[in-house]
Amino acid sequence: MARVVLVHGVAQQFEGPELLSLRLRAAVRDGVKLASGMELQSEDVACAFYGNVFVEPGSRSGDLPPWDEHDVEDGLEADLLDAWWQRAAELDDEVPPADEAGTRGPVGFAASRLLLSRWVRGALNALSEAQFFQPASKRILVAELKQVRRYLDEPPVWQAARAAVAAQVGADTRVLVAHSLGSVVAYEALCENPGWPVTTLVTVGSPLGLPVIFRRLSPLPEEGRGAWPGGVARWTNVADPGDIVALVNSLGPLFESGPAGGVVDRTITNGVRMHDFQRYLTAPKTATAIAAGLHESPA
Repeated sequence: MARVVLVHGVAQQFEGPELLSLRLRAAVRDGVKLASGMELQSEDVACAFYGNVFVEPGSRSGDLPPWDEHDVEDGLEADLLDAWWQRAAELDDEVPPADEAGTRGPVGFAASRLLLSRWVRGALNALSEAQFFQPASKRILVAELKQVRRYLDEPPVWQAARAAVAAQVGADTRVLVAHSLGSVVAYEALCENPGWPVTTLVTVGSPLGLPVIFRRLSPLPEEGRGAWPGGVARWTNVADPGDIVALVNSLGPLFESGPAGGVVDRTITNGVRMHDFQRYLTAPKTATAIAAGLHESPA
């Protein structure tokens, strides 16, 4: 089995396990070689693929419903959209702040579907001006909100996603590298399986610290602190400050410590592709953490 397992984030339902592995495997091999001189073989790296769990049975992967502001649900979806909007406004002058758009946020509109829809339309319009979100249509933004909500709320979805990770973890696996929503999947899978031989978790572009997600983690945080992820010895978290998804980019204060200390937070710059998994994988700080993990022995 692979020594390094990669766990992708949202919006990968258009991909497949082999197609995604080709690109990401090359990125992690390049990153580790340039950062440490270590040569990883192709079979040393695998990708846990769960994008297919978000495809409706009998449909093609490209069939996205015609979602708009009327389809964003109150609660988690609206809260996550609000968090993205606030962070985008902080980072990008082209994005109007929420208060300038004439809204009190989703909480004040919980009793009115019409008012919530108007607020969501304003949020989607604002985010479409952000450099971070410009490649994504409003329809895709809504789809991403729904994927996060479905993973957190629907047992068949989180069970299938965690099973995809488990299927790639074997006796030789030492490092899990998890991106975006995949960091939530990997974290919860590790908590469920403390006997895994994985010694190192590397999270990149992670939303684990975002309150709307943090308070829903499994296991639930206690007294404001999340559990340490299973039997890993080290956890490194890498974030680009411009990455809106990783808007809480210091996880150390939020989680318990492990055998070698708490979460080690690192910041990098990914250029205009702030949230791109491939950019994170080739970053020296990410690659150095991966290489160090490959020298760890299971407890």
